[in-house]
Amino acid sequence: MTQLNLHRLSIFMTVVETGGFSAAAQKLYMSQPSVSNHVRNLEQSLQTTLIDRSGPRIRPTAEGEVLVEYARRVFLLTEEAVAAIREVSGVQTGRLEVGGTTTVGTYLLPHLLARFRDRHHNIECDIVVGNNGQIMKRLLDGELGLAIVAGQPGAPQLKTETVLDERLLLVAAPGHPLANTGTVAPADLAGERFLLREPGSQTRDLQEAALIGWDLDDMAKADMWGPETIKQSVAAGLGISLISEHAIDAEVRDGRLAVLEVHPPLRSRPVVVAYRRDRLLSPAERAFLGLVRGLRTWPGAGLAAETGTGPVSGDE
Repeated sequence: MTQLNLHRLSIFMTVVETGGFSAAAQKLYMSQPSVSNHVRNLEQSLQTTLIDRSGPRIRPTAEGEVLVEYARRVFLLTEEAVAAIREVSGVQTGRLEVGGTTTVGTYLLPHLLARFRDRHHNIECDIVVGNNGQIMKRLLDGELGLAIVAGQPGAPQLKTETVLDERLLLVAAPGHPLANTGTVAPADLAGERFLLREPGSQTRDLQEAALIGWDLDDMAKADMWGPETIKQSVAAGLGISLISEHAIDAEVRDGRLAVLEVHPPLRSRPVVVAYRRDRLLSPAERAFLGLVRGLRTWPGAGLAAETGTGPVSGDE
């Protein structure tokens, strides 16, 4: 029977992920010859070539790609095994890593993890932030156990639970001609320049859908990465944009951004916690999930309360 050594498999995965033997050696605190030797022994045990070394940058062969996919599942199972053992033994230490789409990761997760740490002092907490496409890939690949995202993921491998709701608000620079003029009709925006989130963002999908619904899909547009870039660009007068109400709370209070009340208003969208159906959550992940399930309002939601939207929550 072929012996698949987990240590060698881990080294092989590091080589693939870092794109080279030297980079893998640095990350693993090993010598490059040692890393190369472990991968070569793995290839010999499987009687195939796993790494194409012919180009300036190494890449996995077709056989290597197959092994990468199975290796991810193998290491996910080992993590679940450790989590199951810790649950039986009642261990309350460890690490919690939670993913969040851009606005959720910036404006919601820090508050939630602070609450979590108040209850579980011995568990270290990490936040992984990216746009919707990036976080979904990490979740589906098993790199993350839990993520809180804006919108409803469509992947059938995921189980989701709605946590809160949130709105996107149309914002402009405080000196904009439409600011403080009351309700704005979509037709009033025809000559404006609209700032869009980057491709892969769930917010961008909603922005584009809003423009189509307003019959403004042919208006001037520009791409921006992340809510902070958009906020600064809007404040500088580069255009208008739809942004999560929770991302602009401080700027609206300080008078750096103005909210344009568009009629009819956009529907709110859900903020959900997502995890793989086939993954055994660790005790720390289950404890965090319990905390999330108890949410009723967005932590520190000031603008939403003032505008009378009631319980509100997360964005990307």
